[in-house]
Amino acid sequence: MSKTNACRILEAMGIPFSLREYEVDPDDLSAETVAAKVGYPPEQVYKTLVVHGDRHGHAVAVVPGNWELDPKAMAKATGDRKVEMIALKDVQPLTGYVRGGVTALGLKKAFPVWVDETFELWDKVCVSAGMRGMQIEIAPVDYLRATGARIAEIARPKG
Repeated sequence: MSKTNACRILEAMGIPFSLREYEVDPDDLSAETVAAKVGYPPEQVYKTLVVHGDRHGHAVAVVPGNWELDPKAMAKATGDRKVEMIALKDVQPLTGYVRGGVTALGLKKAFPVWVDETFELWDKVCVSAGMRGMQIEIAPVDYLRATGARIAEIARPKG
């Protein structure tokens, strides 16, 4: 098991975590599929999304795997009038990570991080370890400390 930058950052901070590896299906990178492969309910596996706001630029949104980002709620949290998901072609140049492997830990450039309020409901959550096929299992309080994330109601059920 190779260590990612995200793992090294957590180790340097003395933050406990464990890794969960899974087989990657390049045709299905959904958080629901990842959750099933790592043995967690999808609402406990969080996906990391990058948005661009009209006033404050880029920000990171961390939302439950079986929910979707609520752009209006995210804009309210960031102080923007509106936010949009960044284009897929911009993900790697902007974050340093590939789609399906984006994490708020060790981004190429630091952006403000917002985590959906459901995050605090769990003792442990899974987030990307910075590469496809690997998730970090971590206590929400430790993730918040490592990323400097703020809590807000930014997600809604899909539909």
